[in-house]
Amino acid sequence: MNNPEIEPGLRPGQALCVQEVAVYRGPHLYSRTKMVRIQLDLGRVEQYPTNLLPGFVDALLKHVPGLREHGCSYGEPGGLVLRMEEGTWLGHVAEHVAIELQNMAGADVARGKTRSVTNMPGVYNVMFEYENEDVGLLAGRFALELVNLLLPIELQGLAGADMIAPSPLALFAMPEALRVLRAMHSEIAFGPTTASIVREAEARSIPWRRLDNSSLVQLGYGKHIKRIRASCSSLTSEIAAEIASDKELTNRLLIEAGLPAPLGIVASSAEEAVEAARTLGLAVVIKPVDGNHGRGVNIGLSSQSEVEWGFEQARAHSSLVLVEQQFVGEDHRILVIGGRLVAAAKRVPAHVVGDGRATIAQLIDRKNEDPRRGNGHESALTRISIDECLIHYIARSGYTLASVPEWGKPVMLLPTANLSTGGTAIDCTEDIHPDNALIACRAARILGLDIAGIDFVAPDIRRSVLETGGGIIEVNAGPGFRMHLYPSQGKRRNVAAPVLDLLYPPGAPCRVPVLAVTGTNGKTTTTRMLAHILGADGQIVGITSTDGVYIDGRRIMEGDCTVQGARVSC
Repeated sequence: MNNPEIEPGLRPGQALCVQEVAVYRGPHLYSRTKMVRIQLDLGRVEQYPTNLLPGFVDALLKHVPGLREHGCSYGEPGGLVLRMEEGTWLGHVAEHVAIELQNMAGADVARGKTRSVTNMPGVYNVMFEYENEDVGLLAGRFALELVNLLLPIELQGLAGADMIAPSPLALFAMPEALRVLRAMHSEIAFGPTTASIVREAEARSIPWRRLDNSSLVQLGYGKHIKRIRASCSSLTSEIAAEIASDKELTNRLLIEAGLPAPLGIVASSAEEAVEAARTLGLAVVIKPVDGNHGRGVNIGLSSQSEVEWGFEQARAHSSLVLVEQQFVGEDHRILVIGGRLVAAAKRVPAHVVGDGRATIAQLIDRKNEDPRRGNGHESALTRISIDECLIHYIARSGYTLASVPEWGKPVMLLPTANLSTGGTAIDCTEDIHPDNALIACRAARILGLDIAGIDFVAPDIRRSVLETGGGIIEVNAGPGFRMHLYPSQGKRRNVAAPVLDLLYPPGAPCRVPVLAVTGTNGKTTTTRMLAHILGADGQIVGITSTDGVYIDGRRIMEGDCTVQGARVSC
């Protein structure tokens, strides 16, 4: 990583020059925090601290206004600005810019450190925290490019930026750089469920690492490793998850156990669906047998044409369609973890409220302007999409997208209350009747799910459905947590804590002892001696050394594995 190429027309010592790049993925010499380290030679800019660069600070704050909130060594907002006005070097500035660029992209990082390199005048180790390695590296490059861009033209020049990360931009520009970082962060950031579990693990000092660019996360070390993918855990039974994905089978098992669940009939054609609706009577619900997120689900279908339409909507998501009785009441999600109810929320379908002037389409656009709403499941709420199902559903109430509802008139837009289709949630954990809570917990146990989301319809969740009617309409494996983490109304619930309690009960270990042996000669010999002593005590020992990785005395990898082998052992 040494001797990067210098741009044409520049000589060594003239340009900002990247000399080394390192990524620390765990505790290291400089911090316990994950960090990027960029060794930067300031060249002739070493002679120009920020107080000798007229207009630099104002220009930087115009591009990155969040730097005004950085406390730096003063420990309060404005501290960094004061440091720059007094005079500080550009490596230190680049550290803060790299942190703030990540925050502007959506990450939550704060820690940084810049130190001069001993016996190398003008050379600094610029270090900053990251959430995602790729986003952190690109933010580091963009930070140096921005700092370089704001220098007087006679001082400009940046060499070795490609050592940090390749840039997707032909020419650096701040708006485009932010767009790239935000898109990258959005694509690879954890969703609310996974993020909540990871934050809870950090609060308990449980080590974790990401295993892919999705939501597969490893918790713990060695024999204490557990894994999660969103709210599915190492304890989640595959059979239980398969049962939950089959809505007809789930209902049948619940009814056999004496729990309130709707009768249903599976249909493979529109004709069969119509016949099933006649058999069940009254208005029916039609849904995919193995669908999710409310896709293809429609309620209150009673006429032949509605049933046929509902069948086609459901069949777009599954080859088999379930026609079932419709429970009357409000829609709730009850979260059961480890056999215990930990949260409950009333779900309200996507809707708008008329003002006497705006059309339904305009009201939807206004609703989607809520900064809490985004695409998919990454935001607290989901944007409302105008599709065939929405248009058909409002038509059943006599509306079109061009209709202007009167002032104060609520207009329901969709038949289901899923957050993924634009619904909202109201916490009702403390209101749920004990009978309803017991029914939900029994349902999770019957299917064998460690973490289950029970969709529950009840006229009044404060009263027992054994008296009012209603019951379980669906059981979900891997339920999303965001309605409990970020309800539109009511108390937020730390539903990640019971997950960690389940995976690591109080007092349960999550780590294995790790010993590091360093020196000039005899490191491998010393390591083998330690392994022999611990093995004689009955311990299973993994070692990494210059000739391979060993677990319990057997070599599982050859070569110099002193660095990468540690991850294999853990």
